[in-house]
Amino acid sequence: MDAEELAARWRERLDAWAIPAEILARAPRDPWGHAPERFAARTDRALAERDEGPTMTRVAEALPEGGTLLDVGAGVGAASLPLHGRLGRLYAVDSSAAMLDALTERADKLDLPVTTVEGRWPDVSGETPVADVAVCAHVVYNVPDLPAFLRALDEHASRRVVLELSHRHPMAWMTPLWQHFHGVDRPVRPVAEDCVALAAALGYAVRVEEREAPLERFGSLDELAASVCRRLCLDPGRAGEVAGTVAELGMWPVPRDRWVTVWWE
Repeated sequence: MDAEELAARWRERLDAWAIPAEILARAPRDPWGHAPERFAARTDRALAERDEGPTMTRVAEALPEGGTLLDVGAGVGAASLPLHGRLGRLYAVDSSAAMLDALTERADKLDLPVTTVEGRWPDVSGETPVADVAVCAHVVYNVPDLPAFLRALDEHASRRVVLELSHRHPMAWMTPLWQHFHGVDRPVRPVAEDCVALAAALGYAVRVEEREAPLERFGSLDELAASVCRRLCLDPGRAGEVAGTVAELGMWPVPRDRWVTVWWE
C-alpha cells in the first residue's frame, strides 16, 4: 500500500477509538485528560534513574555536545530532561501549559536553557526552531494526520528523528472493562507496525527496536481504579467496584506493555 492508503487506514482506525456519544455524555470529567502530577512523577523517576533503553540511546548518540533537542508532546520532559548534561538548549512543545510549566521548573533546576512552545504539533511547527534531534514519545496514537506530523518532525531535525510508542494502543488493556461496564468492544488497531509502515512509505529509512516497558503502568490497584473510572466515564465513587472487577477478571497486576523505538536520519 502507498502512503496515502496507509494514512487513511491509520485515521480510520484511530477514529474507531472514539467513545460512544451516549457514554461520553455521562462522563463526570474529560476521559482523555492527563494529570500533570503523574507525568511529573515519571520525569522525576527518569531523572533519578536514567533509562538506558533504545529511545534514550538513539537520541543521545545523535546529539553533539551542547546540541539542541526538540521534544514534541514533551509532557514534563521524561524523554528529554535526563539528557540535560549533553544539551545546549531544549525546545519543548506541548498543548498543556501546566505540563510545560512543570518541565520548565525542572529544567531551571538543571541549569538547562529551555524554550517552550504551547500548542499542538504540527500546528505550531512554524514557530518552532530546527534542532539537531527531534524526539516524540508516546504521542502518535493521538495523531489522526500522521503524515503531516511526521513530515514536520523530519523538517525540524537536522540529524535524527526518534519516536517511542507502545506496541498497541495505550488504552487497549482496558478492553475487558469496557465490555464489562458498557458492553462495548474496543478496536484492535492501530498498532506500532502501522506507524512504522506509514513512515517507511513516506520515504524514511526507518529502523525499529522493541523492548518491555521499563515502568509498571500503575503503582497500586487504587491508582488503576481511579484511572479506569476516568477513562471509562464512570463516577469516581465506583472505584471500589472497578478494583473488585479488575481482581475478578485477573487483570491485576497489569502486564507490562511492549515499547517500540522508531528512528531515522
